[in-house]
Amino acid sequence: MKFGIFYEHSVQKPWTRQSELRAYHQALEQIELADELGFDQVWEVEHHFLEEYSHSSAPEVFLAAAAARTKRIRIGQGISVCLPPMNHPARIAERAAALDLISNGRLEFGTGRSATWAEVGGFGIDPDYTKEMWDEVIRAIPKMWTEEEFEWNGKYFKMPPRNILPKPIQDPHPPMWVAVSSPETAVQAAERGIGMLGVTLGTPADYKRLVSDYRRIIKHCDPVGLFVNNQVNAASWLYCGEDENEAREVGGMAAYHFFNTAAHLVGLGGICPSHAYTALANATALLSQAEIFSIREGFPVGTPDQIIENLRYWDEVGVERVCCMINFDQVIPQKKVLASLERFAKYVMPAFADDAKPSAPSDTSRCGPEAPPMA
Repeated sequence: MKFGIFYEHSVQKPWTRQSELRAYHQALEQIELADELGFDQVWEVEHHFLEEYSHSSAPEVFLAAAAARTKRIRIGQGISVCLPPMNHPARIAERAAALDLISNGRLEFGTGRSATWAEVGGFGIDPDYTKEMWDEVIRAIPKMWTEEEFEWNGKYFKMPPRNILPKPIQDPHPPMWVAVSSPETAVQAAERGIGMLGVTLGTPADYKRLVSDYRRIIKHCDPVGLFVNNQVNAASWLYCGEDENEAREVGGMAAYHFFNTAAHLVGLGGICPSHAYTALANATALLSQAEIFSIREGFPVGTPDQIIENLRYWDEVGVERVCCMINFDQVIPQKKVLASLERFAKYVMPAFADDAKPSAPSDTSRCGPEAPPMA
């Protein structure tokens, strides 16, 4: 298994002029260290208007800064919102290709659509059509990256012949992913031959059925890109503590604040009932601290030995990569965040080093070539 970190850029009230500045620059310092320690990837979300929960509306800018400060870590755009009224598809392709160039071919390209009414309603988008919009856009972008003259006459956007520039440096193009938080989307990811990017901080048990369905269906996929990206990336929370009590008190408190804030985000299904959004309640369920730290839950929070045991459960369900949040706003002091990353790299990563192997099963010949292995 390989490991990464991801960011929402949460900024709690009361705000000062320094609040967002501090959140962004502390994150860049963490990413520089993660690169030195051998973490595999860093992902950054795209959200709009979500006060306190996420102040990350321009992930390409932040990730370009991260790419310029690092050498090896994969740069995950996780995700680009693929809705034409919010982001024109040509602009999505251009920004992603530029990021691939800046990072010297380290881009992982995540796709998706917003799940909250604050975002979709803020851009005047009809929720009923977001899934169709996403599907159209992800079929167009690989063509923009690989064709010298691109033309499109679709339902949700149209373009006369143009050469979309720049082109990405990865050949034939960066690996594609979709944000997965439901069984339906796991199936759709597999059908399209793109990676399953878990965005719900769930448990191995939550992922088991999703991964099983994904692996079964992707064997017979019709890929939207020029290769199949058969990989599963799960999301969790990481704090590698000095001892069990310190891990719970420090890492646990940050996780609790995150879940508490997330619980107040109202999903589209609760505001505007739509066949495209089946959630009827909050976008993210509030978990109690007892649930967060149940050993069987698989959260990598605790001592190195406890974390190793928890991560084995992810391995059991077929997850090759676990990408973790490491702070909520500045609830955890920066020195402790950096120390947690160092302990994890020193004591936990070696336990999984022998497990590192190409992620995708070999039986995808009917779908086209496999994804190039991640560095």
